[in-house]
Amino acid sequence: MDIQLYNTLTRTKEVFKPIKNGEASMYHCGPTVYDTPHIGNYRTFFMNDLIRRVFEFNDYKVNQVMNITDVDDKTIRRSHEENISLKELTNKYEKIFLEGLSSMNILLPHKLTHATEYISKMIDFIDILLTKKVAYIANDGIYLCVEKVKNYGNLAHLDLSKFTKERIVNDEYNKNDARDFAVWKFKTDEDGEIFWNATFGDGRPGWHIECSAMSISVLGPTIDIHTGGMDLIFPHHTNEIAQSESVTNKTFVNYWVHGGFINVNEEKMAKSKNNFLKLEDLLTETISPLAYRYWLMTAHYRSPVNFTFDAIRASQNALIKLISIISTYPDDGMVIEDYRNRFIQFINDDLNTASAIALTWELIKDANIKPEDKRATLLDFDKVFGLKLDVVQNKSAEIIPEEILALADARKIARTNKDWEQADALRKEIESRGYTVKDTDSETIIQEL
Repeated sequence: MDIQLYNTLTRTKEVFKPIKNGEASMYHCGPTVYDTPHIGNYRTFFMNDLIRRVFEFNDYKVNQVMNITDVDDKTIRRSHEENISLKELTNKYEKIFLEGLSSMNILLPHKLTHATEYISKMIDFIDILLTKKVAYIANDGIYLCVEKVKNYGNLAHLDLSKFTKERIVNDEYNKNDARDFAVWKFKTDEDGEIFWNATFGDGRPGWHIECSAMSISVLGPTIDIHTGGMDLIFPHHTNEIAQSESVTNKTFVNYWVHGGFINVNEEKMAKSKNNFLKLEDLLTETISPLAYRYWLMTAHYRSPVNFTFDAIRASQNALIKLISIISTYPDDGMVIEDYRNRFIQFINDDLNTASAIALTWELIKDANIKPEDKRATLLDFDKVFGLKLDVVQNKSAEIIPEEILALADARKIARTNKDWEQADALRKEIESRGYTVKDTDSETIIQEL
């Protein structure tokens, strides 16, 4: 069955046609590791994970790459503020980021590329851009000349005439045209020792050139899928296309996939608005990151969603109920092909998880399906859902109360985050309610005392 994806470039839903039969190459814009990501950021990383899982469910061999931006204005500024080296700072926040991925059961990409490990590739790219006279040297850095790029702005459907009087980046930069953007920034006193040697002048890369160099170096000049949040369509992804295709003279990306925002009180969640929440804030409210994952699947990945604690708690209750029901089903069942085919039809239709979730509850209510077959089919669905539906089991075949499962789930997350004090407190709370909790390598077992 064909997979259809909405392509931002064409503004249409298209049947996916891979570069190599049976394979899919994916590049994802990862975090800038200068702070803890908020849950709006994690919605994009969840979308990436969903795409990978859907393709693997369809028996594609996936090559998934995500970058880590470990040098830019923000990381340098924060390292000075915290009075630690750039490496110490970025290692610290990368670790927090990866722990967040784990808590949401987001699969680790096959390769994480760090910008600082590809500086030489970026310098090579800039040399090519200068040789082709697509880029030029200014007083403070090297800029790509937008006027020399064919079809610049197509991804964002820009009318370039509207940008001729505006500076897209920073008014202090000494560029020839307001629309041009930096691919290299010459070192300054504020940068300290954070710079690299290059024949055209010591300094550091611009943000956009980092992703182009990493994607092309690892996946080749043309890739199947490139993703990010909708806020990256312009200027970041627009500029990636401009510089990449100027270097290679080939199509950079065949399918551009962008995720919608999470809003708070109808405004985009953002650090600049100070209206953001982190995964640890959910945990403080005894909300599992897996419940957040479930909530994300109840809406389409491209749709804006409005965050409320009531909505998240409702999703957590639904997830607890789902786990409780599955825990009563016996093993050794068979996947029901009719339900599996309908499931594939939904997820292959531009990742329609909301309908797939609805199908899950339809299956549970279907009196004509044996419990063991329901279990096998639901766990098959979970290869895409990633909700760990088989982790918490009740060995006594008794339905565990929902509040006990919620406490166990919160404890599991605390252990993942190595918050041993909170994990121990949650264990004692579970025991005070008449249950024991035991951890094995593959599951958490809860039993009545």
